[in-house]
Amino acid sequence: MSPIAEISGQIIKIGDLVLHKATQQMRHWLDEGFPGDMSIAVNISMAQFRDAALLEKIDRALADSELPPWALELELTESVAMENPEKVGEIVSSLRSRGVKLSIDDFGTGYSSLSYLKKLQVHKLKIDRSFIQAISAGSSDQTIVRAIIGIARDLDMQTIAEGIETEEQRQILEALGCDSGQGYLFCKPLPAAEFLPRLLEHSVS
Repeated sequence: MSPIAEISGQIIKIGDLVLHKATQQMRHWLDEGFPGDMSIAVNISMAQFRDAALLEKIDRALADSELPPWALELELTESVAMENPEKVGEIVSSLRSRGVKLSIDDFGTGYSSLSYLKKLQVHKLKIDRSFIQAISAGSSDQTIVRAIIGIARDLDMQTIAEGIETEEQRQILEALGCDSGQGYLFCKPLPAAEFLPRLLEHSVS
């Protein structure tokens, strides 16, 4: 989200609106035939994590949209996770008990502390696109990505590679054991109305 929203103090209101809209949209997609094993991901800012009402707002968004918790995934950055690891750990534990999925976004660009990963027990690590852009055979980026995938596997977490743009990148990541990926190779951002038909067409083909 824009730093202007952080500075102006509007980031919590914007985040609440995004959460509400995302859960409503996901409920609509499920009703229209969205594959039942998929979830919608929503970024949570540091300001939102400082909000004492965060868990209540998530519960309300799920209840208002009648969205099952497993269909919602919240993405945290490493800076959010490390600002107050103990407090964040408590919130993550509460969200896991609800069935909400969690992931660390842009992993590898922040603190990358292995101790906080063990404590947080999130579901997924999203490997930052900066490592994917130069992941050619034998590169140092490939070594780092391999290490991240190995750590995630040992901690029973899944991995998602961000910013995949070429078939070579996809093949290398698949060979390294990365669970999934996102990027322009698969599809550019789409309006909500166009997304589900494209997804269903791809799943059929």
